[in-house]
Amino acid sequence: MRIKGITYDTGFINLGVSTKEKFEPAMVRQEMQIIKNELHCNAVRITGGDADRLEMTARLAAAAGLEVWYSPFSCGLTIDELASFLLDCAERAERLRREGAAVVFLAGSEISLFNAGFFAAATLDERLDLFKDAVKLRNEIPPVQNRVRTFFGELVPLIRERFGGLVSYASIPLEFSAIDWSLFDFVATDAGYRSADIAAAYLPGLRRLMQMEKPLAITEFGCVTLRGGADIGAHGGALIDWANARPRKIKGNHVRSEEEQAAHIKELFDIFVAEKVDVAFLCTFAQYNLPHRPNPEYDLDMASYGIVKVYEVGSGQTYPGMPWEPKAAFHTLATCYENK
Repeated sequence: MRIKGITYDTGFINLGVSTKEKFEPAMVRQEMQIIKNELHCNAVRITGGDADRLEMTARLAAAAGLEVWYSPFSCGLTIDELASFLLDCAERAERLRREGAAVVFLAGSEISLFNAGFFAAATLDERLDLFKDAVKLRNEIPPVQNRVRTFFGELVPLIRERFGGLVSYASIPLEFSAIDWSLFDFVATDAGYRSADIAAAYLPGLRRLMQMEKPLAITEFGCVTLRGGADIGAHGGALIDWANARPRKIKGNHVRSEEEQAAHIKELFDIFVAEKVDVAFLCTFAQYNLPHRPNPEYDLDMASYGIVKVYEVGSGQTYPGMPWEPKAAFHTLATCYENK
């Protein structure tokens, strides 16, 4: 595997609420060094909805010797606002690239689901509800795909005027067939999760992607931290009782399992290596909005894809001063990346 990466959230912003409320450059700098030297990553996908945070984190990642996958991930923007945001980010990424950093630009992430104007539904919650009604969703998809196709047909040439490096887009399945991948330098998908409902089709689907004319990047794969987490796939957010974009507690009765998270990550990594996937990014380093708590009902870390468990108060022991402690998956990923 050429690129052994991990995603790093600088703050996903929904309804004015960020998944990373505190942004401390000194701590980000140390985390980038840990990602490079302890996890043995050679690249980091930097996500988030704040352009200044994205740029600063990208610079700290490059300083640590990591290849930067500059990945704006917005929520709630109109189509025009989204285009402006992505073009601004492309200019910032190009400045960093011209200074000598290795930078790949992702022209957004899952744009149709998280931004306004592609689906008829105005809010994220309304769009997510569509996935509970297969017939209604199926009727919505064709116009959404047309809007996605038009958006990138107009935007990618403008991005290339501003950014001189490799360009792609972190897609989701409903968008995939609508995208003209000839506009991009490689195919990329956030759908690297293997939930129970697609387990039988997972490997054949991966092999079909590998047969496309462009190289493949798996821009997300991973597992939440509980028993049955592997079966949940990308739907960890459904485990959480939310209130105005803030997580309150875990819904239902669940049992924490760092071991299942670690084992599933290794299994997927081994599949990617065997199938000769070129690029893979584990999701994710930390989810600061989902802290670990002793009470299972409020242990939001059970719904976290992070490979470190975040503390609300105090710090961990492995890396003094850091407000988290590595999970079993941290050590598993480090071993996988070091040995391949």
